[in-house]
Amino acid sequence: MVSIVAAHYCKGGLRTTSMLLFLLISGLLPAGCRHRDEPVNETVQVTSAHFDVLRERQFKDDFFKSANSPLLAEDRGKFSGLDYYPVNPELRFQVRLQRYSSPKSIRMATNTGEIRSGLQYGFFEFTVEDNVCQVQVYRLEESFSEPALFIPFLDATSGAETYEGGRYIDLTENTSGMYDLDFNRAYNPYCVYNPEYSCPAPPKENTVEAHIRAGEKKYKP
Repeated sequence: MVSIVAAHYCKGGLRTTSMLLFLLISGLLPAGCRHRDEPVNETVQVTSAHFDVLRERQFKDDFFKSANSPLLAEDRGKFSGLDYYPVNPELRFQVRLQRYSSPKSIRMATNTGEIRSGLQYGFFEFTVEDNVCQVQVYRLEESFSEPALFIPFLDATSGAETYEGGRYIDLTENTSGMYDLDFNRAYNPYCVYNPEYSCPAPPKENTVEAHIRAGEKKYKP
């Protein structure tokens, strides 16, 4: 089960998961997509992982019904579950983190005007719809005590099928450098459910010019 190790912020204190919009980023290796000449990754065969994702979704739905839910009180009673795409094994990738030799320090701003500091750590490369795509990978200062990687992104579904402000993936850093980049675990920021939370817009460099039809869809109260 994947743990959420990034940091969502509620006005006045730390809660559990949100991220940030970039103010000062220069010299980035652009993300986005290009037409594939040769494959750069393999999709991971779904076995028990499929059921792990379904269990995580049920756990999250149960949490959203609890007293600690990020939902507004008036929405909690009528909440029947989040809306997801069906689990898609073709949007789960085994990828290597391309680490930068000297990670750049970055300052990020949230929608509530707060500033977060962190590092531009590296990037992932994968293939969707015959296009080779990249997403930048970040570590926030708040996660330095825990080895957490943060991937905020937009894609061709943003604003139509998924939240217009983008979605996020969290990963736990490891020593092998290989990661299970599973877009079936892409989730919405908590400000989608409650304006008291501080959320980022993903940087322009993390716009995937393909349809990532996996993970959470738009929230409909």
